[in-house]
Amino acid sequence: MRTQGQDTLFACKAIVIGMLSLFLALGPAAPTQAQSGATAAKVLSKAFSAAAKEATPAVVSIRVEKTVEVSGAVGGLNDPFGLFNDDMLRRFFGGRMPQQTPRKYMQQGQGSRFIISKDGYILTNNHVVGDVDKITVELQDGRTFENATVIGTDPDTEVALIKIDGDNFPVLPLGDSDRLEIGDWVIAIGNPFSLGETVTVGVVSAVGRSNVHIAAYEDFIQTDAAINPGNSGGPLINLDGQAVGINTAIYSESGGYMGIGFAIPIDMARTIADQLKAKGKVVRGYLGIGGQDVTADIAQIANLKTSQGVIINDVEEGTPAEKAGLEPHDVLLELNGKKIESYDAFRNDIAMMSPGTRVTLSVLHNGRTRDINVTLGERPLEVAQANQAGRSRPSQEALGVQVQNLTRDLAQRFGYTLGEGVIVTGVAPGSPASQEGIEPGDLIRSVNMKPVNSVDEFEAAMASVKDGKVLLLVQHGQYSRFVTVTLNS
Repeated sequence: MRTQGQDTLFACKAIVIGMLSLFLALGPAAPTQAQSGATAAKVLSKAFSAAAKEATPAVVSIRVEKTVEVSGAVGGLNDPFGLFNDDMLRRFFGGRMPQQTPRKYMQQGQGSRFIISKDGYILTNNHVVGDVDKITVELQDGRTFENATVIGTDPDTEVALIKIDGDNFPVLPLGDSDRLEIGDWVIAIGNPFSLGETVTVGVVSAVGRSNVHIAAYEDFIQTDAAINPGNSGGPLINLDGQAVGINTAIYSESGGYMGIGFAIPIDMARTIADQLKAKGKVVRGYLGIGGQDVTADIAQIANLKTSQGVIINDVEEGTPAEKAGLEPHDVLLELNGKKIESYDAFRNDIAMMSPGTRVTLSVLHNGRTRDINVTLGERPLEVAQANQAGRSRPSQEALGVQVQNLTRDLAQRFGYTLGEGVIVTGVAPGSPASQEGIEPGDLIRSVNMKPVNSVDEFEAAMASVKDGKVLLLVQHGQYSRFVTVTLNS
């Protein structure tokens, strides 16, 4: 049964759509153009108000406390969120920190979060409630709950679940973040600068944002709805009054709002919250590969028909990937019949599955496509990280490196496997190799998809390079990556 507030939301949205459709149909020549536009704007404003009114009672404020041994700077008015000198928050919000002599100090922080069940489960950010001594929750109706319980936290996605005792709490319904589109209206609700519940409005600027370097698994919603210190953990809602994201951070060079905010998609947060509620922790599926997106250069040099998919650059020993026969240079095209758009998206999809799940991968191997069935493992808590000098040859000069055979001593020293690749012993400053980040001590494992296990094999592979570009599989320590290098002519 819909509530009165939800009925208002639906009515407002219907009127907005109707007014905008009429306005567009009449065109600029319509005599009531200005009136129609003003009316549509007023109705849209009512939709914002109705959505915010419906959602706000379930948005709560929290105070967190922690006793720390202070040896230098401590939180002050410019300390974002006031949350224990959090490095991630400093990176995104900046701020000057006053100096103080070492002593014990009770640090306090505040922020926003929202209730998702009548029995008091609350969604928020990991960095807000992780490693604290006390959490106090205050509802909009004035009720205060001290010593809220942390059910579980997941630093890898920045999601946390806490609980207060009681029942029949106001609940913010959860929406479907997968249905969000760029340009959709959204509303951010929070408690910036301890001013109390504050509503800001914007649009979805982008979806599926990764490489933001906030969490290990990233699929952020980007919005221009103003998010300021104190909004962290609060909801991002749609015009139906449903939470579609958890406000997490902003990108800023000034320490304040610059129109770029990030929210965790509610679909991801809901999956994490369900696991935290059931197990107190998150268990993730695990394949055991390293990979990267197939670029146009990689596709051209590797003679691939498309630049879509993920190319495997490393397979860990003893993992489901190795047991299934996956190898470096294989290209992953589909997961369970769905095209793989990027390595980050693929990695997220695998991680959201349960260990023991059987998946089907469409794999391009040596020019032929085949399906491989893999049973996922459980992701480990911590996923891993003089000999004869090489002769300088024309092909090496074009690349700007010197290499030599990998001896047993070198393999042990650098942690490589004997018989796989040639080791880089020198890189010319300003050379094509140096411009792509290749360093002495790196291991070149293949040239244009051909494994090279000796200097002679490396030289032969380099001699066959055409078009002035070469695709190298380069290992640095425990990690491997494909590198496209434009050679000196």
